[in-house]
Amino acid sequence: MLLGMTAFTLFHVALSLVGILSGFIVVFGLLTGKRLDGWTALFLVTTVLTSVTGFLFPFHKLLPSHILGVLSLIALAVAIFARYGRELAGGWRRGYVISSVIALYFNVFVLVAQLFMKVPALKAMAPTQSEPPFKVAQLIVLVVFVALTIGAAKNFRNEQLRTA
Repeated sequence: MLLGMTAFTLFHVALSLVGILSGFIVVFGLLTGKRLDGWTALFLVTTVLTSVTGFLFPFHKLLPSHILGVLSLIALAVAIFARYGRELAGGWRRGYVISSVIALYFNVFVLVAQLFMKVPALKAMAPTQSEPPFKVAQLIVLVVFVALTIGAAKNFRNEQLRTA
């Protein structure tokens, strides 16, 4: 065990962090009108694997995390189909942008929730995650992602895109 985590948990967390980091790079590309194909593939693969491995932890009842995992996989399926199946043609370009940013948002939402569960100072402020500090943090994340989605949808248009 490393940092009190099993090897599987560490693998899941590493996938998640790589997905989040690469996702932000992809969103930056969307905001600047660049496809960033390699980063996109890394983001999509690690984010799918993060959601899938989340279902491999033992559980006895359906939890909100499972519902979020299903929603994330749906968003990722749309993003993958729009990007690779439809090659960003027509309305699939905007569908790709929106679904990709939604999938990243879900990962960041879970990251914030995990931080409030695991970091002692944050846990003290919101021990049940129903307190105002947790709600405000998640509201800020949501507002940032709405702004990123709008900006990315406007900047990742049908004009000739630069590849990087």
